[in-house]
Order: sequence, then structure tokens, then C-alpha cells
Amino acid sequence: MEEKGNLLIVDDDLYVRTIITRKMEACGYNCTAVKDGNEALDTIKNQPFDLVLLDIKMPGPSGIDILPKIIAGHPNTGVVMITAIDDTNTVVEAMQLGACDYITKPFCLEELNLKITQAIEHRRDRISQ
Repeated sequence: MEEKGNLLIVDDDLYVRTIITRKMEACGYNCTAVKDGNEALDTIKNQPFDLVLLDIKMPGPSGIDILPKIIAGHPNTGVVMITAIDDTNTVVEAMQLGACDYITKPFCLEELNLKITQAIEHRRDRISQ
């Protein structure tokens, strides 16, 4: 199977990380999963990613806290926010900070795959221009 891209999955919930990793690897993505924002920032320094799936609410720095750092340090990396929060203001803030999309928990894995595919295609189109 052709590799579709490199994903960094950032979520404090082990179950969510495991399910996303298994599904996306089965779809052809190379996945790295980490449990918090600090680990995400350390990981992205040493490895390029096409897309980061970033949980908004985590212990320590939140997804909103580290999103600007990801965008500033890796402007060609797409970010899709993952949220269980039914808070439109937080989602709007994430989009204003540079996230390309978001998905609300609980989510359908097929919908997540579609959002990832669209975000990576959009990123590649932007880079090639």
C-alpha cells in the first residue's frame, strides 16, 4: 500500500490515540502518537509531518496553546483539531490561529479519514503553488 503521509496524533486519551493510529495506518498513513502538547512539540522538532491531529483540551499546554507554535515552526504542516468541547468560540479561535479543520468527538473514523485526506491534499496544493 502506498504511504499517504505522516501524521502526528496528539491526544491525552490512550484509547483515542490507539484507535486513530490503527485506522489511519490501515488507510496507508505513517502515524506517530503522543499524549500531550509538550511531547508533540518535542516530536515535531525532529520529524516532519504532513498533518497534526491535535486535541484541544489536554493536561498541560492545550491544543490551543501549542497550535501557534506548530504553525510558526512548521507552516507547511496542516493541523486538524480534535475536540470534545461543544464550544464554538474555541473552534473559531483554533481556525483563526491556523488550524485547517476540526472534528468533534465522538467521531466516525471514515469522516476523520476524509478530513485528513482533504487537509493533506490542500497542504500539498498550497506547497506546490
